[in-house]
Amino acid sequence: MESMTSIECFVRSAEAGSFSEAARRLGLTSAAVGKNVARLEASLGVRLFQRSTRSLTLTEAGERFLAEVSGGLAVIQSAVANLASADGQPAGSLKISMGTGFGRTYIVPLLRDFLTRYPAITPDWHFDNRRVDMIAEGFDAAIGGGFELPPGVVARSLSPGHGVLVAAPDYFEHHSQLKSPAELPQHDGIFIRSPQTGRIRPWSLRNQTNEQAPAAMRVRMTMSDPDAACEAAQSGLGIALVSMPNALRYLESGLLKRVLPAWYVDMGTLSLYFPAQKLLPAKTRAFVDYVVEHFRTQNLAKRFSAF
Repeated sequence: MESMTSIECFVRSAEAGSFSEAARRLGLTSAAVGKNVARLEASLGVRLFQRSTRSLTLTEAGERFLAEVSGGLAVIQSAVANLASADGQPAGSLKISMGTGFGRTYIVPLLRDFLTRYPAITPDWHFDNRRVDMIAEGFDAAIGGGFELPPGVVARSLSPGHGVLVAAPDYFEHHSQLKSPAELPQHDGIFIRSPQTGRIRPWSLRNQTNEQAPAAMRVRMTMSDPDAACEAAQSGLGIALVSMPNALRYLESGLLKRVLPAWYVDMGTLSLYFPAQKLLPAKTRAFVDYVVEHFRTQNLAKRFSAF
């Protein structure tokens, strides 16, 4: 039976398309990854990759082998990790991706209690507003929303993904009052660009009777971070369109107020994503269950709703 290291080097190289990127993800040198793959090829008696100075592509035999071993590798690694857990408790590095503002506001405060309960887990948390490739980049889980479920990934729903219009409390002392979405073009908008495309998505507002209207404000500025958009709105620079999780602490503290509160944007669902595996690592299961329970006890699904 081939060593787990050689097989994992092969799988990660196939996913990444290069030995160097696979080495970065595995914490090895590029030369070590290449040698492990070469050792595997020699043992199997087949060439798994076509190599050139610029590319690394699977051979037909490599594609068949990847399809047969990649799923089993994840199951074996999970079983080993669970068996190796400290005193039967979840253990190991826990690599999680989440939005910067959301993570700092709602997830980092959970660290102390989470680590008290699971002291053998080592958080490796990445704060980024982009959508990560969970499988290819080796994440155990991710929190986000507004996109289709990628292959090989499952999700636990946390809350509705509602977006709302917000402005400084004294905004309308200096600007004309708003009675309907039709008057939005008279106002400066603070928008958040898509981390995937770099563009402003043309959102549609809706109300509880499912009437719809465009969020057609003048584009005064764009931001890549929701907190920055809220702070710009707090300074009276315009009306910001942000998700409820990002707007909530500003609204509850009185730093911002809702504009056209009967209207909202449906941004999808905020979910906790993790790889679809028959045997989920104990550390990942512990994190998923802990976050889901926290959302339930803190009633965050209701608080994140536009209503």
